[in-house]
Amino acid sequence: MNTLERSKGFVIEPQAQVSVPVRGTEDRFPVHRIYCVGRNYAAHAVEMGHDPDKEPPFFFQKSPSNLVTDGQDFPYPQVTQDVHHEIELVVALSSGGRDIPVERALDCVYGYAVGLDMTRRDIQAELKKMSRPWDAAKSFEHSAPCSELVPATEIGHPSAGAIWLKINGETRQEGDLDQLIWKTPEVIAHLSSLFELRAGDLIMTGTPSGVGPVLRGDALHGFVAGVGDLHCTVA
Repeated sequence: MNTLERSKGFVIEPQAQVSVPVRGTEDRFPVHRIYCVGRNYAAHAVEMGHDPDKEPPFFFQKSPSNLVTDGQDFPYPQVTQDVHHEIELVVALSSGGRDIPVERALDCVYGYAVGLDMTRRDIQAELKKMSRPWDAAKSFEHSAPCSELVPATEIGHPSAGAIWLKINGETRQEGDLDQLIWKTPEVIAHLSSLFELRAGDLIMTGTPSGVGPVLRGDALHGFVAGVGDLHCTVA
């Protein structure tokens, strides 16, 4: 059997569909894209040296292949000495479109998860100095640990409640979802003015203050009220 026959018409073997488990079922959520919202908590914007009152929402992307699911470890990445944790509420879309009105945005949501936007902060700092994109700092292998998804039909649409991250039992990040500068419906609406959103898209909605470094061997425990927990070990 030649390569074309094995690949059913593809010149190389296609990659397997990236997916996230759905809590309490054997089902999985197929991932199309991952969008991330930058500096979406006022205190975090301030700690990063920005004025949140003057900034419209801005976005960057991670690759679906960056996801870490099913309780797997986060391997400490190469070419960095300063990897930071950023705990986030993750929104999963079951439908999409362009120019989605704010009042209809939550109709597109399948469910929610707890995620980590892992960042090579030293690389990001150098890229910022040169006014270059952040891809190398944000979209690297294993940079998006994610918990199981919980359908909105079970928990509704969380808009308030605790979000925190502990490392080795010590609280490092702590906030509340009601502190989001741009709320979930607004984020979806704004994103849809820039991109055609699709079923399978994930949106990481931003992180509260307290971001900082992780070390090999650290045990990370993230939590979002009403959504659940994320456990991850730095390998």
